[in-house]
Amino acid sequence: MSRFRPEPAYRHGTPTRPAVVLVNLGTPEAPTAQALRRYLKEFLSDPRVVEIPRLLWWPILNGVILNVRPARSAAKYAAVWTPEGSPLRVHTERQAKLLAGLLGARGHHVTVAWGMRYGEPALPAVLDRLKAEGADRILGVPLYPQYAASTTGTVVDRLAGWLAVTRNQPEIRTLRSFADDEGYLAALEASVRRHWQDSGLPDERYRLVMSFHGLPRRSLDLGDPYHCECRKTGRLLAERLGLAPDRALVTFQSRFGRAEWLQPYTAPTLEQLARSGIDRVDVICPGFVGDCLETLEEIALEARATFLASGGKTFHYIPALNEQPAWIAALADLVERHLTGWPTRRSADPAALADSARRARDLGAPG
Repeated sequence: MSRFRPEPAYRHGTPTRPAVVLVNLGTPEAPTAQALRRYLKEFLSDPRVVEIPRLLWWPILNGVILNVRPARSAAKYAAVWTPEGSPLRVHTERQAKLLAGLLGARGHHVTVAWGMRYGEPALPAVLDRLKAEGADRILGVPLYPQYAASTTGTVVDRLAGWLAVTRNQPEIRTLRSFADDEGYLAALEASVRRHWQDSGLPDERYRLVMSFHGLPRRSLDLGDPYHCECRKTGRLLAERLGLAPDRALVTFQSRFGRAEWLQPYTAPTLEQLARSGIDRVDVICPGFVGDCLETLEEIALEARATFLASGGKTFHYIPALNEQPAWIAALADLVERHLTGWPTRRSADPAALADSARRARDLGAPG
């Protein structure tokens, strides 16, 4: 039996074109304990996510965590679930559609798809489909602004695993990170300034909290650049906003287990700010380009309750970039740079370009 997957039927003269795949973390199929168990088992079985020897971790995962955590997580997901499904899935799909429209309007003839590292649509199935459709060059775009081995690294692992069982391999490129990208930072700045216009400019009793997903402290000690890239994004955003370092704080959320994680932690920081007389905090999560459980439930609901219960008066969560035109334009710029050298340009057909521009406007992309 061959170790390679069967190749799709090939016909001479079949046109080929590059493809772009947006990749996000993943999501359960439903806010139920059964769906969460499937999702968490895949996620927490990844050795890049949990760096504990398998012989020690396997009985903990299957004997304890997967029997207790799914029901708790399902309740959290249910609090943010939308009629269209999981927020992360909804935003990722919309971003892919908008990106396709904008790239088309800019004259590129590329396929844009999206997939998840864990859950559905599974990345290997998306890659199989693209290959069957004639994609001979594929750009993988992990939607993580800051690189971590447990996020971007595991996406690259998945791409490599798919290549390892593919006989006729397409050319593959990946986008590593964009923590200091001008377009990404400009989109974040615009988001904060728009919020200030609606909610009032900051005063001396104000703090902007930039909360990033946490990682075990051990990851930093072992050489993972994530902590440094988060700090860099936070510093650059604060500078663009004209906020002094003591008024714009970088924190880390989503701790799990008893080990030390990257600090300062978000929830204790909010408690301390409230008790020290800070009346208002705005919290933004620059590490998430689409709203999800970690932003909508952990920050917008739980963190809000923490700050107000500790004596704070005003708490605002600034939504993720989602489908904001400035972010879609920045994403298109990133993709264009990484497509350099691949044949993506359409023939100069005014009717085709006009149609692409129309579709981009219909989707809400900047033209």
